Amino acid sequence: MQDCDVLIVGGGPAGLSVASHLAADIKCIIVHQDAKIGQPVRTSGGSFLADMKALKIPAEYYQIIDKLDVFSDTAQASINIESDKMVVLDITKLYQYLASLSDKSSRQILLASKFMSAVKQSDGRYISEIRNREIGQKFIRSKYIIDASGWHCAVLNALGLVEKPVRFGVGTEYEFAQKYYPVNRATLFVGSPVSSGYGWVFPTNYNTIRLGAGVIKPDTESNPRDVMKTLIESGFLCKLGIEVPDDYTINSGILPSIAFDSKVVFGNVIRVGDSANCATPIAGEGIRIAIKQGRLLASALNSTISQGNPHKLQTYQTAYTKEY
Repeated sequence: MQDCDVLIVGGGPAGLSVASHLAADIKCIIVHQDAKIGQPVRTSGGSFLADMKALKIPAEYYQIIDKLDVFSDTAQASINIESDKMVVLDITKLYQYLASLSDKSSRQILLASKFMSAVKQSDGRYISEIRNREIGQKFIRSKYIIDASGWHCAVLNALGLVEKPVRFGVGTEYEFAQKYYPVNRATLFVGSPVSSGYGWVFPTNYNTIRLGAGVIKPDTESNPRDVMKTLIESGFLCKLGIEVPDDYTINSGILPSIAFDSKVVFGNVIRVGDSANCATPIAGEGIRIAIKQGRLLASALNSTISQGNPHKLQTYQTAYTKEY
């Protein structure tokens, strides 16, 4: 049995942002299913420059986009973005940067670990069962649990508080070096090359591009891998000057595609990020929201724990609901 004040389930931008802004005297454990922070990549990383600056994210972690091409079967548009510029985030380095902001003396990250279940005790604390790939079963006792597990809603689902979303976006990307694709241009497309789905090309700040396709489930039975195959065989990429090499990295991810839910506080169990359906339905991105709301939740937890006042968490839910 290991004790902490706050157990955070999920080592993505939401969970890491909560951990990095908790007071130094609050003991926190982060449970993360992957063996490394930021790997594998599960998102295309689209966001906005103004938000990154407001969140004080260093410029070395993103590529600025100021040109956007949009294609359908019958039309196309080229847009010079003068204001509200977009960015493509270096997901691995950004997540590792967010992890580095935590106070190591009061934070512990359990990698390659999966949240299994939680039981509420008579004293109000929770005992959570964790499975680690190397050491096996482990138990953590905490007063608070933060569900930052993404669309899985692992904690809320296990406790019978919330069900997993029934509608979600599934995306697959091929990432590879591309010498001639402009580093400041993004491309979005719909139509026959990505029938029943949608596609994108995003340049990174480390000389690769992310060529992706996504579908909405259960709206379609199509698989994004099959959509990618159709895209490559369609000849559409020749129009963009893109040639897919034999060697590429595959990034895959899932995000909720349902209405925002204003209920985020369930006593001492709180959800944040994609577990609260905070992916924008139009742009399909939510990293900036996850970082911002993770920090807001940490502030509310600091006040709650230091003052012993559980009503402080309601300020988090009120602010969350007001904005989204």
